[in-house]
Amino acid sequence: MSLKKLKILGVIMAFLLCFPLHFLYDKIPSFITSIISPVNESIWEHMKILFGSILFGVIQKIIVKVKHLNYKNVCISNVIASISSIPIFLIFYLPIYSLIGEKLLITILLMLITIIISQLITISIINMKKDLKLEKASILFIIIIYLILTYL
Repeated sequence: MSLKKLKILGVIMAFLLCFPLHFLYDKIPSFITSIISPVNESIWEHMKILFGSILFGVIQKIIVKVKHLNYKNVCISNVIASISSIPIFLIFYLPIYSLIGEKLLITILLMLITIIISQLITISIINMKKDLKLEKASILFIIIIYLILTYL
């Protein structure tokens, strides 16, 4: 599988994950689901949805392992994609929201654009020299970011 196909699959899967993540807490209200899914309609709660695209990173890592693909830094590239998606979305969303208010179609389109940009950012990272410490630390980064988002 080429890197281009892997990244296209990443965009599609991350975008599709946004929808079940949005409604997860409504369907299964618990402390665990409140960590990865929005509990209310605040903007910070919805940033959990974008960061939740990290869940596809697990699938992407499995694909790379099973198909014996020579991509390095898969974990950290997914962490960077998920982290970068938050400010990217806010940079687009906040000015538009202040001008025209909340429009569902525009918000969904902005999420898609954000995911595309964040996946493009990681193309160079995934092919850099493998850094095992950074790959292992990416799990800690994920936990810290979820704690911050839960607090906010």
